[in-house]
Amino acid sequence: MRMRLEFTTEPFDLEEPPAHALAAREVLGAGTLEAIDVGPFGNTAEGTEDAVVEAVVELLRRTAAAGATRISLQVSVLGEEPR
Repeated sequence: MRMRLEFTTEPFDLEEPPAHALAAREVLGAGTLEAIDVGPFGNTAEGTEDAVVEAVVELLRRTAAAGATRISLQVSVLGEEPR
């Protein structure tokens, strides 16, 4: 199954990326996610069910530890993986 992860971390800082935003970027880059898009007001990535679930767990742990006070996320099911 393929999934899309969309998330934001707060508080925002438009001057420079806060530590929790940098931690989120590291999580996205370290896994097997695809179609990664990182922006100042939202981030998206796609991957297999396992890759997205693993990324969500790591994302919650690392961004909270780095000072995020709010982590909003949505996961959409895109369909079955091609066989």
